[in-house]
Amino acid sequence: METKTIKIDGMSCGHCVQGVKNALSELDLEVIEVEIGSAKVKFDSAKVSENKIAEAIDDAGFEVV
Repeated sequence: METKTIKIDGMSCGHCVQGVKNALSELDLEVIEVEIGSAKVKFDSAKVSENKIAEAIDDAGFEVV
């Protein structure tokens, strides 16, 4: 298992935080913490790639930096 903190642009409120949480909950990973500007997740890279995580965040309307 790998733990990673992802920096995210475009988040400015609690609604944004919830949007990212919802997007990440669709993936096979553990969401440890989401706050404005970042998300900390734990995942098995054999099951979920970092690109897939970034795509989910992008699809929610935010940008991984």
